[in-house]
Amino acid sequence: MELDKKTKFTLSIETLISLTVSIFMLVGMWFSLQADIEEAKELPEPPVSRTEYDLKDQMIRNSIMNTEEKVEKLEEKVDDIKEDTKMINKTLLDMNK
Repeated sequence: MELDKKTKFTLSIETLISLTVSIFMLVGMWFSLQADIEEAKELPEPPVSRTEYDLKDQMIRNSIMNTEEKVEKLEEKVDDIKEDTKMINKTLLDMNK
């Protein structure tokens, strides 16, 4: 087999057979993989284990507690800001008199 005038490409019967066998093997593996994927799609989802449930529950509870602490701190800051605002208003009213 010639690719152009300067180069020649030879292919033996053994190489052709090896190439053909390799292609058939790859196609077979692809179809096998597709069948395994379809089978996996039909299987039921595994149940959530008790340990996993407890860990997720604890994580959610910790998150709620952290949020509650942050809200309390924000409420304290808002109360401080309200007091500061009252004092500023009182000072401004006293200055205008």
